[in-house]
Amino acid sequence: MSGLTDLPKSPWLRWAWIALAFVLVAFHIGLIFSGLVPNLVSRPLHLALILPWVFLFGVTGRWRLISGGVLSAIGIAAAVWVAWNADMLGDQYGFLENRFQVGVGFALLAVVIEAARRAIGWPLPLVAAVALLYAFFGHHIPGEFGHSGVPLRSFLGTMTIAEGGIWGSLTAVSVGVVSIFVIFGAVLNAGEAGQGFMNVAAAAAGRLKGGAAKVSVLSSALFGSISGSASANVASTGAITLPAMTRLGYPKRLAAGVEAVASSGGQIMPPLMGAGAFVMVELTGTPYTQIMGAALLPALLYFWAVWVGINAYATRFDLKGLDAADRPQMRDVVVTSLFFLVPFTVLMLGMFAAGYTPQYAACLAILAGALLLLVDGKLRFDPVKTATRVADALLTASRQVSMIAAIIFCASIIIGVLGSTGLGVKITSVILEGSGGALWASLLLTALACLILGMEVPTTAAYVICVSVAGPALMKLGLEPLQAHLFVFWFALLSTITPPVCGAVFIAAGMADENWIKVAVTAMALGVGLYLIPLGMITWPALIRLPSDPAAAMLAFAALAAGLAALSFAMIGRAAGPLRAGLALLGIGLLFGPALV
Repeated sequence: MSGLTDLPKSPWLRWAWIALAFVLVAFHIGLIFSGLVPNLVSRPLHLALILPWVFLFGVTGRWRLISGGVLSAIGIAAAVWVAWNADMLGDQYGFLENRFQVGVGFALLAVVIEAARRAIGWPLPLVAAVALLYAFFGHHIPGEFGHSGVPLRSFLGTMTIAEGGIWGSLTAVSVGVVSIFVIFGAVLNAGEAGQGFMNVAAAAAGRLKGGAAKVSVLSSALFGSISGSASANVASTGAITLPAMTRLGYPKRLAAGVEAVASSGGQIMPPLMGAGAFVMVELTGTPYTQIMGAALLPALLYFWAVWVGINAYATRFDLKGLDAADRPQMRDVVVTSLFFLVPFTVLMLGMFAAGYTPQYAACLAILAGALLLLVDGKLRFDPVKTATRVADALLTASRQVSMIAAIIFCASIIIGVLGSTGLGVKITSVILEGSGGALWASLLLTALACLILGMEVPTTAAYVICVSVAGPALMKLGLEPLQAHLFVFWFALLSTITPPVCGAVFIAAGMADENWIKVAVTAMALGVGLYLIPLGMITWPALIRLPSDPAAAMLAFAALAAGLAALSFAMIGRAAGPLRAGLALLGIGLLFGPALV
């Protein structure tokens, strides 16, 4: 959704918000170009800049405005105080020296938790609050789940004035990487890149059998690669593809299911992959370019499974391609594709040819994308439309940066408690004991935990929490770190299409005016790859080794692609009973054969 829609009517307030958005964007880009800024300066200022967007922007109602203003003022004052006194606080080594500092610490924790509640609802803030209660009072719990106690001033200091807790490594990712790529996505979305994606997809797949659905798959894969949000993907590409499918006579449940499944793949599709991929960089110590390489083949398999599922549905329904009149002219395809090809080329050349860091290369790509905001799809310059596109990019970037930052700050509290109290190690032991030391039992428990958490919190938060407690157990049972993290990351996406809480399905069903349960069943059949590909990463570990062992990776890719195709036709197609059973057995054999040998 455009940030312009929530601007107040007052011209002065509109300009004030646009100016504040410019400050936020300039601050984060400036950090990349300016060199080393102390962590206890950049990270608190990051919090100070995002708070007004969480507490005040687009807010209606007198009480929410007053409380939001008070909380913003308290949080900004506390964060700026930490940044201003960074040198002094660094000498305290995480110990609060007086009551004023204790008050600042409690104020920061309270503001961070409330910011997350207003950004995404209750579940994640409740987990953070329970974690803090455990830290303060867990020494009263008998047995192995109690702890020996943590001194208040040391614990609170570690959480709020040292480079741990809310100023820890997760926040570093939010400040230095996630924010930059979110800004990059906002700049592309404000221009003609989205239309470019649609035109390329329509030109490539529009004339095929089931072409309207396949346009949805391709456009969602392309758009999702910069949005990283299933909901945003459904709302944007679905506004075009859903009417096109229903107009051609596609069943509504199929049209909505295709859009929900295709849109859910954005967070696993390089190069951006959503905020979770950048968090993975920090948690695993793996370079981002290597994570991109590891994630590419699984992401392609996901969209391949959806594509094959559409072909299987074409054996049951007459799924027409797009009419020639609805397909874009080649000139429009070429021109509009430049709006994403130029920034993407700058990004890739920066990372792979020039050897820049991903965030530095992204800053260069942002500048390229910003220049393209000067013209529209007809290559015409209109100063009013250009100003509107720039304002939209600034406002959208600020809102998205702030929402993700609110999640990461709150998740950092949970991670800080797990580390300081030893609770993470204890939960890992419980997982190992509950699974009897069996890898597949641990994988099942982890998948269920991801599904349950993902129902109530965003994918990034679900991934961070699950991998913090289950990741060590999976690695002790023999998984490589990146293998374990990608497994958890994928299963954190399950809730986008899996009932009872399936956000992408709800949105697509509403847009198509169809019963959401019917849409969910269709989406789960089309999105079978979301459930099976993470398991394929375990049975075919070479799948994620494309950068280091391309031959073995492509062999694994081919086997899994054939297995997914067989299972899709077994579930969806009109094959006879014996053939259906044979296809199912073939698919299962290809997917899990190496684990049974």
